Amino acid sequence: MEILVAFQIRPDFNLELAIKLALLHDTIEDTSATFDEISKEFGFEVAEGVLALTKNEELPKSERMIDSLMRIKKLSQEVSAVKLADRITNLQEPPKYWNTEKKENYLKEAIVILDTLKGANQFLEERVEKKIKEYEKYI
Repeated sequence: MEILVAFQIRPDFNLELAIKLALLHDTIEDTSATFDEISKEFGFEVAEGVLALTKNEELPKSERMIDSLMRIKKLSQEVSAVKLADRITNLQEPPKYWNTEKKENYLKEAIVILDTLKGANQFLEERVEKKIKEYEKYI
């Protein structure tokens, strides 16, 4: 979340929305909370963003990320910023038990995120690019 606060670079960036999205982005994926519950508690815009940031488990695994990214692109810049910031945070040293294939796939996924969300937030995109280059040493 700090990255969203520190790198709010556009005057039309809704920091309050971004913080809510950052805090709740894995809620549907990792808890029993539903879209309707999030919408009731935090508003439709937040729930819609959280849902876009959630991979659709009904799709084949190979299609989940791109589906999520396509839904993210249709929403506000704050949703894209949260996705980029989340990947920046997650592009750290991978767990020791990850094999080379898992690491390579994670790196490829980061590149797809960056390419798909290009133009959403230049500063965060530059940070993702840097983290991708740094992550390559783990492969």
